[in-house]
Amino acid sequence: MTNRAVLAEALIAQTPWSNATRAPLAGDASNRRYERLTDPDTGRTAVFMDSPPGKAEPVEAFVRMANHLREIGLSAPEIYAEDTEFGFLLLEDLGDDLFALVLKQSPQFERELYEAATDVLIELHKAPTLSLPSYDPTLMTELAALSFTKYAQAVLGEHDADARVRFENRFADILHRETSGRKVVIQRDYHAENMIWLPERDGVKQVGLLDFQTAMLGHPAYDLVSMLQDVRRDVAPGTEMRMVNRYITATGVNDHDFRCAYAVLGTQRNLRILGVFARLATDYGKPQYIDLIPATWAHLMRDLNHPALVTVADLLRGALPAPTPENLDRLRQT
Repeated sequence: MTNRAVLAEALIAQTPWSNATRAPLAGDASNRRYERLTDPDTGRTAVFMDSPPGKAEPVEAFVRMANHLREIGLSAPEIYAEDTEFGFLLLEDLGDDLFALVLKQSPQFERELYEAATDVLIELHKAPTLSLPSYDPTLMTELAALSFTKYAQAVLGEHDADARVRFENRFADILHRETSGRKVVIQRDYHAENMIWLPERDGVKQVGLLDFQTAMLGHPAYDLVSMLQDVRRDVAPGTEMRMVNRYITATGVNDHDFRCAYAVLGTQRNLRILGVFARLATDYGKPQYIDLIPATWAHLMRDLNHPALVTVADLLRGALPAPTPENLDRLRQT
């Protein structure tokens, strides 16, 4: 038994789940590991998170955000036990009904689920913000440039450094112009595989929230982009349009400004994802993420059609390699 296993056992032994059976749960792109604990007497369950310090995000960030989300009336997991020194949490089990799974089985419920998820963002953005790092134009530009240094570099064996510098200068200006204004808490990975459908609850509590430990302060459109330009599942164009309209109507934000920011943030997010997926495949031995690159590219190309992106659109189309089958094969062989 490893040292971490011993430490995990010690924490669980102090809880009502000390005699529970343990079974692994599917993880995510991080170095976190999850187990479901089931009490053999009551059948009650909990989720154990193992987030090794130095290899994954500190669990303190998860605890802080979970507490904040619950305090404002949203469904984040309750924290049953924690060991922040070694990176362990015992959490409320919100179940297995991820939006992605529910909608795969019952696609006719897409509008209902996405309306509930949009209302979560409306509620979150009404609440007081936390003191969090800012997802500002400088950081966003740096992360968007991963599309050059990780994606294009891996596919082509090099990237156009001059084009990257021109992109960075122009895109930073766009971000400063189009995404200024009031900042809200953004979860940053708000999509169908991080939301759980809880129909037995009421209102915004019907959406169980996961994977919010990297939350920052950013533009209100960011999580809406994350949800509606989902590279893991195709959201119907009509659903995307209705949810953007729903958010604008409910919050009273400026329609034109919000739609411009939505396209710009979609561009930023999809450029970052191109780089992250390429890095996961080439540096971390996770080639499954290559299969998601064509969907990411399709969202990016659509966003670049917006007039707010005119100064970078052609530059990006010329400098970044399209995810053709040949190019995707190069990534797999890198």
